[in-house]
Amino acid sequence: MRTLLRGVLRPLRAFRSRPWPAADVPLRATSHGTGLLYPEHIPTSPLQKALLAAGSAGMALYDPYRHDMVAVLGETTGCRTLKVLRDQMRRDPEGAQILQERPRISLSTLDLGKLRSLPEGSLGREYLRFLDVNRVSPDTRAPTRFVDSEELAYVMQRYREVHDMLHTLLGMPTNILGEIVVKWFEAVQTGLPMCILSALFGPIQLSARNLQVLVSKLIPWAVQNARRAPCVLNLYYERRWEQPLKALRQELSITEPPMHVQGPA
Repeated sequence: MRTLLRGVLRPLRAFRSRPWPAADVPLRATSHGTGLLYPEHIPTSPLQKALLAAGSAGMALYDPYRHDMVAVLGETTGCRTLKVLRDQMRRDPEGAQILQERPRISLSTLDLGKLRSLPEGSLGREYLRFLDVNRVSPDTRAPTRFVDSEELAYVMQRYREVHDMLHTLLGMPTNILGEIVVKWFEAVQTGLPMCILSALFGPIQLSARNLQVLVSKLIPWAVQNARRAPCVLNLYYERRWEQPLKALRQELSITEPPMHVQGPA
C-alpha cells in the first residue's frame, strides 16, 4: 500500500516542484528524457490519473481559486475531449494554422505598447482594458503537465490562454458570478469535464440573489451564445487585435449580456 501511495503522489510532488517554463516557448515534440513528450510533461499511469482527478476535483470544489487543482483536474479528465477539439481545429483553416504555429499569449509575447495604441473598441484595446480593470495577468495560466500527447497538451494550453479573451468577448468580470458564466459558455463550447463540473457546482457559492439572476438570465444567455458561436479555439486572436470587438462578436454571433455584471471596484 505504501508503494502504491508513493507511486500516486510522486507526479503531484513533481508538479509542485517544477518551475513554469517561459510562456513564449511553443510546445513542440522533442526529446526531453525517457517518457517525456514536452518540457513540462509528467508521465502518469491510468491509476495515477484517476486518483489525481478525484483529489483535484475535491480540492477544486472546496476552493475554486485553487487554480493548480483546477488545472490538474482538466488535464487528467479531458483527453477524449481534447482530441475532439484538436480535430475541430485541424478542419478549420485558422485553427489549423494555430496548431502549426503554436502561438502563446503571455506578457513576453504581447506588445503592450501596441495594444494601448490601438483604437478604442478594438479587440486588443478591450483585452488590455480587461486585464487592467480586473488586475489579472496572462502569465498566471499554469503550464500543461499531465496530458500524454504533445499536440493535445498545446490544445489544453491554448484553451487556458484564451480564457481571458472569452471574458472580454462575453463582457464578464473575474468575480465568482462572471467566472461561472464563462464556465457555462466554455462547458457548452468545449465539453471539457472540468468546465462542466465548475459550471454545475460553482453556483453553490453564490448568494440567493445572484443565483436567481444566474439561472434566470445569465446561464440561458451563455448557453445560447455558446451553441451558436463557432469553436472559439479556431480564432487567431493575435492577428485580430485591430478588429473591432463589436465586429468580432457579430462574426461569432455573440450578443450583449442581458445585464451588466459588476466587476472589481
